Amino acid sequence: MGATPSTGDAFAGDKKKGQSLLGPIERRFIDWGIPKIPKPIMSHHLTYVTILWSAGTILAGYLAQENRGWLHVMSVMVFGQWLTDSFDGSLGKYRKQGLVKWGFFMDHILDFVFAGSIVIGYSFLVEVWWLRFLFLILLLVTCGTMAVSFLSFAATNQFQIAYYGIGPTEIRIGYIALNTFVYFVGTEIFSWGVPLVVALNCAAFLMLTVQTSRNLWQIDYEANVDGQPRP
Repeated sequence: MGATPSTGDAFAGDKKKGQSLLGPIERRFIDWGIPKIPKPIMSHHLTYVTILWSAGTILAGYLAQENRGWLHVMSVMVFGQWLTDSFDGSLGKYRKQGLVKWGFFMDHILDFVFAGSIVIGYSFLVEVWWLRFLFLILLLVTCGTMAVSFLSFAATNQFQIAYYGIGPTEIRIGYIALNTFVYFVGTEIFSWGVPLVVALNCAAFLMLTVQTSRNLWQIDYEANVDGQPRP
């Protein structure tokens, strides 16, 4: 496993642990596109654009109540957020901006906002109270899952956002596929689809929390066998 990092360890928030299924393809695309971004555009500009993607996602969800075609606009918001979120950190390194810790903080706090905006946008599409309550549960679980990654990073200095081959990119593709599906079949699927999604997310959150707890327990145990810290 390895010992708990000391305060002198180098910040590793810009080095992600774990690989998603589409990670290698995504990496090649980013490396290809970075040199082609116009020079006036800097990494922090791309980071801040997530605010617009989040607002657009909520607005598209609200308007989709009357016209499901707005779900395609929500998909555009999801794709746009993937694009800017994928490029901002790599662009900062390429341009040598040095905004490593600021970039880590602002990038992921806005990822947090965007994830919440998707749940809010979908919540407009249901009318019965218990489905809206389930969306509140989903929002809570989404926040909790992201918190596990951040808290684990604080304890280990290893930042992991992809688990079992599933990362943010795969999840975004899932949102776009869901929007397309709902556009054609209607929102009636939410009556069984939302409980299923909430159940799956709760199970994933529980598994991730238990796994992280065990890993941190093992780290503490190895660092303090029989009450004596290891040299």
